[in-house]
Amino acid sequence: MAPRPAWKGYLKLSLVTCAIELTNVVTHAEKVSFRILNRKTGNTVRRIYVDAGTGKPLEEGDEIKGYEVSDGEFVHIEEDEIEAVEIESSHTLSLDGFVEKSSIEQIYLDTPYYVSPADEVSEEAFAVIRDAMAARKMAGLARIVLYQRERPVVIEPLGKGMVLTTLRYDDTVRRPATVFEDIAAAKTDKEMIDLAQHIIDGKKTKFDPSKFDDRYEDALLELIRAKKAGKKVPKAKAPPKPSNVVNLFDALKKSLNAEGGGKAGKSSSKTPARRPKAKASAPKRKSA
Repeated sequence: MAPRPAWKGYLKLSLVTCAIELTNVVTHAEKVSFRILNRKTGNTVRRIYVDAGTGKPLEEGDEIKGYEVSDGEFVHIEEDEIEAVEIESSHTLSLDGFVEKSSIEQIYLDTPYYVSPADEVSEEAFAVIRDAMAARKMAGLARIVLYQRERPVVIEPLGKGMVLTTLRYDDTVRRPATVFEDIAAAKTDKEMIDLAQHIIDGKKTKFDPSKFDDRYEDALLELIRAKKAGKKVPKAKAPPKPSNVVNLFDALKKSLNAEGGGKAGKSSSKTPARRPKAKASAPKRKSA
């Protein structure tokens, strides 16, 4: 069964318009999920709304959304009133500007969606917009209303279709400097950088998402199968904790040898006359 579209509307480039639909890139259908049960009866439980003042459960249909305008004072908003709120981006993705995708910082990228023509009539216009962007190696900027929120988005060609990625608003993103500003500036040793580069070179590979297994999910399934069969729950082995690095150069050399690159390391790096040592004023931490 084809996945249900997450959004239907129109893609617009100047006076050219075509009907499109968005499809979720990510699916969580195969993930382990749990239900909440009553420990005593084994029955499933359900959430109910309870009046905070009276403590009584609400009858079906009695709940309503409210926006707090002052302490304890709310404006009541009906669902159909929210659904009636429409702006251009509720139904139309208007391509207002074009950028190189690489110019968008990674921290602004949020959720991806596949974009495809919604009908045969729209296929030609869709292909023209897609191929024009591909030829210019550009991505389009637009806005869209998804899940009752307007979101900035970037759209780019992807094979026979396109992919749309929602973007985070600037005021919701913490700038790197606010997190990294306390990291002290360090003067790195060239020979240690060379050793680290050899380790990286030895681990070069190609990106293959099919090789990514959810090991935590597998462990959960193993737990579930054991409980279902009435067997003893498998005891997880605690992973070894990394020890505190006292001499970084020695740690890099050992890492290179462990990766099978000892020869490369010897030929390209000589033991430095002065190796970096732990500062005397800094207390040593015990290995875990």
